[in-house]
Amino acid sequence: MPAYLWSGVLNSMGSVSEKGSVLVIGGGVGGIQAALDLAESGYRAYLVDSAPAIGGIMAGLDKTFPTNDCSMCILSPKLVEADQHPNIEIIAYADVEKIEGKPGDFKVTCRRKARYVDTETCTGCGACAEACVLADRIPDLFNSGLSNRSAVYVPFAQAVPRLALIDTGACLHFTKGKCKSPCVEACQQGSIDFEQKDKTDTFNVGAVVVATGSEPYDISRLTSYHPEHPNVISSMEVERIMCASGPSGGRILRPSDGKPASRIAFIQCAGSRDEKHNPYCSSVCCTYTVKEATVIKEHDPDIDCHIFHIDMRTFGKGFEQFKDRARDEYGVRFTRFKVPALEVAGPDALRIEYQKPDGSRETEEFDLAVLSVGLTATGNKALQSAGVQMDEYGFVRTDSTSPMDTSKPGIFVLGAAGGPKDIPETVAQASGAAARCGSILSGARGTDVEEKEYPPEIELDGSEPRVGVFVCSCGKNIGGVVDVPSVVEYASTLPGVVHSEGNIYTCSGESCDRIKEAIGKHDLNRVVVAACTPRTHDPLFRETIREAGLNRYLFDLANIRDQCSWVHSGEPEKATAKSKDLVRMSVARARLLQPLPSLPVSVTPSALVLGAGPAGIASALELGRAGFKTYLVDKEDRVGGNVLNVPAGAAEGELKDLTDWLESSVAELEKMEAVEVLTGARLAGLEGYIGNFKATLDVGGKARTVDAGAVIVATGGVEHKPDSYLYGSSDLVITQGDLQEKLAKGLEAKSVVMIQCVESREPDRPYCSRVCCVSALNNAVAIKDRSPDTDVFILYRDVVSYGFYEDLYRRAREAGVLFVRFDADSKPEVSESGDVINVKVKTPQLPVDLDISADLLVLSTPVVAAEDNVRIAEMLKVPVDEYGFFLEAHVKLRPVDFATAGIFLAGMCHFPKLVEEAISQGCAAAGRAATILSKESVTGEGAVAVVDDHFCRGCGVCEDVCEFSAIAVGEGESGNLVATVNQALCVGCGTCAVSCWSNAITMENFTDRQVEAMIDAVR
Repeated sequence: MPAYLWSGVLNSMGSVSEKGSVLVIGGGVGGIQAALDLAESGYRAYLVDSAPAIGGIMAGLDKTFPTNDCSMCILSPKLVEADQHPNIEIIAYADVEKIEGKPGDFKVTCRRKARYVDTETCTGCGACAEACVLADRIPDLFNSGLSNRSAVYVPFAQAVPRLALIDTGACLHFTKGKCKSPCVEACQQGSIDFEQKDKTDTFNVGAVVVATGSEPYDISRLTSYHPEHPNVISSMEVERIMCASGPSGGRILRPSDGKPASRIAFIQCAGSRDEKHNPYCSSVCCTYTVKEATVIKEHDPDIDCHIFHIDMRTFGKGFEQFKDRARDEYGVRFTRFKVPALEVAGPDALRIEYQKPDGSRETEEFDLAVLSVGLTATGNKALQSAGVQMDEYGFVRTDSTSPMDTSKPGIFVLGAAGGPKDIPETVAQASGAAARCGSILSGARGTDVEEKEYPPEIELDGSEPRVGVFVCSCGKNIGGVVDVPSVVEYASTLPGVVHSEGNIYTCSGESCDRIKEAIGKHDLNRVVVAACTPRTHDPLFRETIREAGLNRYLFDLANIRDQCSWVHSGEPEKATAKSKDLVRMSVARARLLQPLPSLPVSVTPSALVLGAGPAGIASALELGRAGFKTYLVDKEDRVGGNVLNVPAGAAEGELKDLTDWLESSVAELEKMEAVEVLTGARLAGLEGYIGNFKATLDVGGKARTVDAGAVIVATGGVEHKPDSYLYGSSDLVITQGDLQEKLAKGLEAKSVVMIQCVESREPDRPYCSRVCCVSALNNAVAIKDRSPDTDVFILYRDVVSYGFYEDLYRRAREAGVLFVRFDADSKPEVSESGDVINVKVKTPQLPVDLDISADLLVLSTPVVAAEDNVRIAEMLKVPVDEYGFFLEAHVKLRPVDFATAGIFLAGMCHFPKLVEEAISQGCAAAGRAATILSKESVTGEGAVAVVDDHFCRGCGVCEDVCEFSAIAVGEGESGNLVATVNQALCVGCGTCAVSCWSNAITMENFTDRQVEAMIDAVR
């Protein structure tokens, strides 16, 4: 039974929940996000990971594409947040051994592996590791074995939980039965316990989320590439080599002799798209290789980076442009050639013979060969014994219309555990899995949670500023350029500073604890952190000082990473001087900071979903199942979006599953009391703020007002209608969408030609539209299935059949579909002659041009943003990108959030995506909305505008310029016109303050005095 059917059965029974807690298996970024969303939605989350610390693969990455953000810099706040959340219990270094029961009542057996260190007393100080007789002699797996550690160790600097453990396979006490055990003497807490044993725990949960991720393919199996050679490394190894906190401090060195590498070959599809290894495409390899090459070029522009590939599958949002920048701005070389083998040219060199685009042969030597390996399944016996089915590759089997549902009701899956996925898809599915849990556990929400308690706020009472300054070296991300010790010493000399210190990673849990300790020890009443961007780290540090008793607004962050070490990486002395300037400015401002109240804002427990395509339907279903009143609005007279364009006669395979899902979903929506479907309706206006939006709808020409605590935008996308290749002037030229109608009616053609990337991946639309190749392959296979004698040609630049759609590409080739490649600067030429279309294509695959006569020419055109997006964006005060798609808050960690609180996005209005991905995002948006709707109130912004009535002239300029309708002019107590600020609406942007002619408006937490103090500090 498809997952969506049993889901409907469960929900027709009402709430089946008994336990208001959820087990999350896997502590990577997906598992962490799922746990956080569950905890914020009123459930207790048990986050279990077999590794000694959470973080997963992302913790070992250097940067993340396409923004090249420091991976740990954006992950670490999530680690700390999960560690500090009262409703998340992290159970690291443990294995789930058995899952029994049913939805709402699962019994879980978990084995906590012995660390041989007392977790109650260990502080993670590292003294034991320094004292170990095997210090720096055991390969460090976190650094892919490129450096060494001790037999007793903390997994990595920012580890959560920050606890040591003993490697029993290396420790002499266990391997030899004897050791002087200096670690015992070095540990002042007495935490070393050689007698510790594994422990078995059992606990009950209402649902299970599988977030076990995947593993990089083992390069030792790729014998033709000589993995035994020290300079043949995996993509994970190069991540650690590149990393500023890695074994070589970010210097790109050859493992063979430690000398700088000057020529690096990246070999794509190493073990992927290969019947001898993994036949599927791992989806992430092409773009992570582009990232690795660009980061290396940033380290040293003279290093030659050469990427050998089959197809370049850079299909995500901004990925194609990212690849183009690597080629055009960084000088990364791309050669389309599948490298079959490497030759060893010496102890420090490797050789590749390859074919150039003109057909000639070339031989090059390289210092490093990086094998871009794909992702493999991890496997889990406990899941299989619980009834969770796996696919032929070992991943958790899912249905395309229920991408987070497993074969076992009540157990859900996310991310790479269900197949290869990038971080944004993983994070989105994490929120979606949380929503799926909420849909069956709504009756138990809030039954197993506790409120976080804060100490009373420390009263300033006019006392002199006592500022603490904490300077982060970020491993060597900052410290590799900036002289951090001198900045720390300089900070101690600044007026008002009573304590300054440096930290390796200030955003780690250990360092946050040090900040809290310093606040108490030194009676600090203001805190300055010099580290990364406030965009990702402000919430973390504000929460940290609040936990120590300080008001959240007694904090300032000096961004010495983005503004110093990154932009002045070649000028360390000037970068250090500028860092001191920024710290001096922050301290000057911090001394004038005052506590601000954060007012609670009540929440209306209902949601507004704009758009009733697959993403919008998925959102409405999850919210309705969870018991939240939901308004599902669509401008058309029927729900279904682009699925309605699938003709009944064309619905086969996954298309049939999709149309069945739509029929089932519509039927469920009609029965749901919590969901009201409004068709033929448009958004006419929106006002309000998180928890309290008021929307005006135009429903069939009549105005209607609805209240909502959260808004989800799922307005979809449309198929582009091209101006090229005779489209619109010849009946023989159609799009892939048109082809489905012809297939439904019965296609009679002896020859069909499809042209990919029509008016996409070009300057006007440089993005890859993601869905076009899969659509073409599906239609091509459908033609060959119905008429094997019909010739089908697909003219392409790259075949983007990522993930398991590689099987579809293989099926097409086996069915006889002919693939002809062309270059971007040599597009096919098309002419019409009678009742045929003549297609002439110049291909590097043949020495002469290929002439094809076609009865039908099918154009694969991109998905473009709906025209209504800009209008909706203006009403919602949310951004769109240069192509009209809605712009998310953060490409990796907040893929379905807007920067505007309380508004979320899903589906093709965000960027082109397949239906299963749109459904995932729809569920994700519902999960994120539930973190608001499940609360009685949310905390509002304290840094808002304040009007001084004595100076206000009531001119109304502030009201005109406010984008958020947060300020309005009306009659004051004295009868004069004055401006009044709605603090719940105000976001603290300051537009009103700078526009005020009479200087009557002050921005709290950014006053004139504070700004002037910063300016004076650098004069």
